[in-house]
Amino acid sequence: MKIELPSQPFRFVTENSQECDAQTAFIKTKQNENYVDNAKENGAHSIIAAAGVAKLFGLDRIKIIGITGTNGKTTTASAMYSMLLDLGYKAAMQGTRGFFLNDTVAEGKSLTTPSVLNTYRHIYQAVAAGCEYFVMEVSSHASVQKRIEGIPFALKILTNITQDHLDYHKSLEDYIYVKNSFFQDESKKLINKDEPRAEFNYKNAYSYGSENPSTYKIMAYSLNNGVSGVLKHFEQVESFNSPMHGFFNLYNLNAAIAGVHLVTDKKLSEICEVVDNFAGVSGRMEKVSEKPLVIVDFAHTPDGMEQVLNALREKEILVVFGAGGDRDVSKRPMMGKVAAKFAKKIYVTSDNPRSEDPDLIIEDILKGIDAGNDVYVDVNRRKAIAQALNDQQGEEIVLILGKGDETYQIIYDQKLPFDDREVVRELLKEA
Repeated sequence: MKIELPSQPFRFVTENSQECDAQTAFIKTKQNENYVDNAKENGAHSIIAAAGVAKLFGLDRIKIIGITGTNGKTTTASAMYSMLLDLGYKAAMQGTRGFFLNDTVAEGKSLTTPSVLNTYRHIYQAVAAGCEYFVMEVSSHASVQKRIEGIPFALKILTNITQDHLDYHKSLEDYIYVKNSFFQDESKKLINKDEPRAEFNYKNAYSYGSENPSTYKIMAYSLNNGVSGVLKHFEQVESFNSPMHGFFNLYNLNAAIAGVHLVTDKKLSEICEVVDNFAGVSGRMEKVSEKPLVIVDFAHTPDGMEQVLNALREKEILVVFGAGGDRDVSKRPMMGKVAAKFAKKIYVTSDNPRSEDPDLIIEDILKGIDAGNDVYVDVNRRKAIAQALNDQQGEEIVLILGKGDETYQIIYDQKLPFDDREVVRELLKEA
């Protein structure tokens, strides 16, 4: 991919050595540094280190907020983006949901954190559109692969650290180290004080939470009919309300409010006033049907599942879920155990089995479920959802986990159309 930049000695920049020529400069990163000689052989105009491209792309003319953590990145980023727009700022957001520019969708879904040059390109577009803020999700893969190299963050935020991606990181210790590595410099940072695994450089560090002393502390809250909280910042106390549900969203909103307060000149009271304008993210605790009550959520880790199930613990839950293929195997029985702890009935099915045998993935999940639990197994996800809807009675909730707003199912090398929400609507119409 070449990007055209005006008013430079060269016309284009690229991170692909094969695209280099006399008009194209090669941006050297940790990922492509072995291809510098090839770039020169192809006649590259010049070689530019990633650290030296900030001014080329206007990275020094916009405040960049990076958010990392196992769960909550997307919701926290989306909440911050929404609040910034509601407060009158121009802002952009990059992450799992795609690239958004001043309340419009500029690009559809891609990697949580794209390649270095793609992120530079998005920031460049944001600057050109007059944006003052750029909110982005930062994945653990991106940290390891240096896909955030050369980006000057105005604020870094940690949501939490629980088990995920052990297919890539090999151990929980390695994963924790990678997450914490993002917070070892002296840049401004906002840390979840209730996360026991967090380790960070204390210089320019602020914190949020509800259990431990923190810079932005939740003093009281209610989870009835949404989320309401009383937030204390030193001697200042403000309240906020949200139509979102779940204790975990109390943390996501706390992080978003604190983050906006740290990077803008707005009063805390002004920020709290716009919280209720944000209704949440598609596919995150999304209510697909009222009667029967059917909720779809992206939760695909043991901790993510527990947070969602715990948020609905006062209801009787019929939970439908599976586990991804070619991913961390060790979390599968743990997910089964979490489902058994909270759900009245469990429906185990497929969730992007990829190259693995979906029946074997299901066997792994069942290892965490005791024989006494009410369990229904069907490798066909549509049939599993249909069975849950058929079994639902009275005030029971059908909770479908794992895919959220995904619109496909990956089976071997095929990406087949499948949207949990649309499947539910179709099945309810047929009933």
